[in-house]
Amino acid sequence: MFESLSDKLQGVFKRLAGRGRLSERDVDAALREVKLALLEADVNYKVVKEFVARVRERAVGVEVMRSLTPAQAVVKIVNEELIRILGTPSKIDLSGPPPHVIMLVGLHGSGKTTTAAKLALHLRKRGQRPLLVAADPYRPAAATQLEVLGKQLDIPVHSEAANVPPPAICANAVKRAEQSAYSVVILDTAGRWHIDEEMMQELEQVKWAVSPAEVLLVADAMTGQEAVRVAEEFNKRIGLTGLILTKVDGDARGGAALSIRSVTGVPIKFLGVGEKTDALEPFHPDRLASRILGMGDILTLIEKTEAAFDQERALHMEKKLRTATFDLEDFLEQLRAVKKMGPLSQLMEMVPGLAGLSRQISPEITDRQMKRMEAIINSMTREERRNPRIINASRKRRIARGSGTTVQEVNMLLSQFRQMQRMLKQLSGERGILSMFGKGRML
Repeated sequence: MFESLSDKLQGVFKRLAGRGRLSERDVDAALREVKLALLEADVNYKVVKEFVARVRERAVGVEVMRSLTPAQAVVKIVNEELIRILGTPSKIDLSGPPPHVIMLVGLHGSGKTTTAAKLALHLRKRGQRPLLVAADPYRPAAATQLEVLGKQLDIPVHSEAANVPPPAICANAVKRAEQSAYSVVILDTAGRWHIDEEMMQELEQVKWAVSPAEVLLVADAMTGQEAVRVAEEFNKRIGLTGLILTKVDGDARGGAALSIRSVTGVPIKFLGVGEKTDALEPFHPDRLASRILGMGDILTLIEKTEAAFDQERALHMEKKLRTATFDLEDFLEQLRAVKKMGPLSQLMEMVPGLAGLSRQISPEITDRQMKRMEAIINSMTREERRNPRIINASRKRRIARGSGTTVQEVNMLLSQFRQMQRMLKQLSGERGILSMFGKGRML
């Protein structure tokens, strides 16, 4: 989402790094570029003005002028001010006796129904028993969509006839949750194409009927400053406790994420980073600021890794790496686990120094390549996977035919695998990257 902004900011910092000690004129020239980059990213003008003023106040002071590395000091200041704008981390309020009611509100097309399912899955992984509620009787497919998602995730969905008013549906769902010991009730309320009086009155009635612990606005990051205006309106009428920004993985310029907390005062709680039901990330301002500045996001990468890899299996795999017995069956297992973690380009953005490279790789290309690699390995016999050295010319032709690929692609995979074997053997030493990620954590 922040590709253009990130590139421009990194360009500014590179130019500063080449100047040695910085003058006030150098700082002003750099901040003019930063200001323009933020405005082009659709960040609210008042937010940009305040941000640049705060950075300048610190950057022309003793903090930078007496620094041995002034450019790095400016980057540090910009990072800290970005974190300040983005706000502090805010978790879902699960205090008090259950069931905890979470009310999702938003306009049509913001991804509210899908987000309800994602949030339910997120909370179930943390030990909660969620109940999804189809509280949108106006959109014909809304209840069906939620029921399909609930069935996929094995999460129950409460729905009623189309003639039952939403406040009654929600109140009945809370009673069901109390009787069946569901700890969280997630209300997927009705949206509109625009904000209107009828919509707001209905949401106020729902809120009065169930007294939710959380009222979360689901806002489309692709709409830019419109998302900020929508958040202000909902907050005035309904009283929001948090925000969920969806479609963050798209080509939005990022202005909404950088503006919405500062303008509304309402914390961002989650980011929707993909279409899959597990593509919901808790919002961490410091991690997002690091990504914007091209500094990576190792903590999120580690969390994704730990979620995708079974710890016992990871320890077994680490042992295989250390003893150089890593084979194509293991490689296939790792390939499938990496696919669970999300697009390869997104993972590369989290590694410091690889953000620029990730933008040169199309997600479609990397996904297609991974599917081809999986198909090639699946076309091999178990003996061939465990001992690739026996794969001769005739075996390669058979594998290529079985996988719908060419002999050249089979050769390329085997060559890449041999190179990876050598690299992983080096990285698995006591001072290697496996040690950096901690015992039992796998890349």
